[in-house]
Amino acid sequence: MAVRKVHVKKGDTVRVIAGEDRGRTGKVLRVIPAKGRVIVEGINMVKKHQRATRQMEAGIVEQPAPIDSSNVMLICPSCNQAARVGVDRSGDGKAVRVCKRCGKPID
Repeated sequence: MAVRKVHVKKGDTVRVIAGEDRGRTGKVLRVIPAKGRVIVEGINMVKKHQRATRQMEAGIVEQPAPIDSSNVMLICPSCNQAARVGVDRSGDGKAVRVCKRCGKPID
């Protein structure tokens, strides 16, 4: 299986642009590049029936489920709007993510 390039990283703030949670924002908790999916805090919440363990009691737990990375847009920290992400090479040859809206580097 080919690994899909994901435009967001763990810790980024994103806005959901498609699906049931459209318009909501959250922080990326985990990126799954092998499947091209991301887990966003408070988005796509599902109920899981948890079995009791020594550390945890039994019950129904709500937790975020993965959504496709194409359904989220990065919120630029400088212009504070949802924007597409471009990749630019800096002077020393390192790849830097750039906001397509304001042109400023994100990282």
